[in-house]
Amino acid sequence: MAPDADCNPRYGGNARIQVAMRDASGVEVFAATAPMNDAGGFSYTFEVPAGTAAGQAAITAMPFAIDWCDDTGRNNRVPGAAAATLERVSCVIPTKPLIIAP
Repeated sequence: MAPDADCNPRYGGNARIQVAMRDASGVEVFAATAPMNDAGGFSYTFEVPAGTAAGQAAITAMPFAIDWCDDTGRNNRVPGAAAATLERVSCVIPTKPLIIAP
C-alpha cells in the first residue's frame, strides 16, 4: 500500500503501478500491474509464489509505462513546465525488503 503523493504528480485516471518481487537468489518471481490513482496511491496484495528462495526478497513498485524519473531536469509529463520550477528527486528504484522463511 502507498499513500497519495504530496506533490500532485498527475498520473491520470488510467494510471497503473508495476509491482515486482525478486527472491533472495535475485530471481524475479513475479511482476504485475495494478490500478493506481491520479496522486500515486495504490493498494496491492499478493501470495508469495511456491518455490521462492528463502531469505531476504525485494519488492519494488513504480508507475507503469510513465517516464517517472528524468535526470535531465525536464518534466516529460507536464507540458510547459520549466526546469527551475521542478523539484528533482532520486531516481533510485524504491525497494522494500520482505523476509521469506523456509
